[in-house]
Amino acid sequence: MNVQHILIDDSNPEHRELSICRTGTLNRVRLGDGGYHAYASLSIDGHDYAALFHYGIVEACGALPFISESGNGLDSWDEAYLPSGSLNRLRRIIGEVAESVDPGKEETILLGWQDQPTAIAWLRRIEPHKFLGFIDTLLGFIEESERNDYDLEFIL
Repeated sequence: MNVQHILIDDSNPEHRELSICRTGTLNRVRLGDGGYHAYASLSIDGHDYAALFHYGIVEACGALPFISESGNGLDSWDEAYLPSGSLNRLRRIIGEVAESVDPGKEETILLGWQDQPTAIAWLRRIEPHKFLGFIDTLLGFIEESERNDYDLEFIL
């Protein structure tokens, strides 16, 4: 079987429309509010979204008490809430996993594939230095949320 390999290009609008080209958002919320209000947000672009899964951060966060409609905790194609009391543990988990990222080792990962009508493997290049910059921003967002007693909503 001849498989075409396509590297995702975030500047290509056709690639951004693919279901495997996922992005996300992290919102500061208060679960005790009478209604929904996002007090601040942090966008997760396609590169960093893929890297969160590739480096195992999302899986490692499975140890935390996320609240989600699906009951799957923190997962792709879902939204999940993490109470403020768990944000310190979240920062520790993310920090520990991020320490294992080799900043000089770019990687190309498989995002998905299709067999029909043409065999295609969809790939994404992971730039660890870019991802580690996002991790610094993410940890700062979480720390500020914790200081101000916000809960977090993950929309993945």
